[in-house]
Amino acid sequence: MFLRRQFLAGSVLLLAGGARAAVDHWAELRSGRAVVLLRHALAPGTGDPPGFRIEACETQRNLSDEGRAQARRIGDLFRDNGVAAAAVYSSQWCRCLDTAEGLALGDVTEQPLLNSFFGNREDGEAQTQALAAWMTTLPTSGPVVLVTHQVNITGLTGIVPASGELLFVTPSAATPLPVIGRLRS
Repeated sequence: MFLRRQFLAGSVLLLAGGARAAVDHWAELRSGRAVVLLRHALAPGTGDPPGFRIEACETQRNLSDEGRAQARRIGDLFRDNGVAAAAVYSSQWCRCLDTAEGLALGDVTEQPLLNSFFGNREDGEAQTQALAAWMTTLPTSGPVVLVTHQVNITGLTGIVPASGELLFVTPSAATPLPVIGRLRS
């Protein structure tokens, strides 16, 4: 009986010692130790219509009114969690740029590595590796938000995010990136 109790007590201590404390993903973001990957807000449909041109929003799948409102709500979510400003990088697709602007967290910088490879899946692995490497060069002095597409986020993390979903990740040149938090908006 005594040995059984020792075994059970030891097992509990071993499990407790191996347990990790919950990570405050907002604190990690504020400190610059984590980055948010944000899938663009609601844009009805899949992919882009025939004749898509990156420089012409009218040829693209764009945010709905609900998507524009969702982007504003996501910006409010950041502010409610102590992030009033951030370095914001976006895919050059209009639905991503409109999401990034709707957050109202600061200037938006276009980053081609965040562009969708949905129509060019053969480029996906190389683009994903280049994006992961670039992420390790991001400033660590404060919050960083990357607005991109489902295929890019899935390539980086293995997770298929919903429209407007936030994934808090730790930048790393190796994929999949460590995901420390996930929020649906």
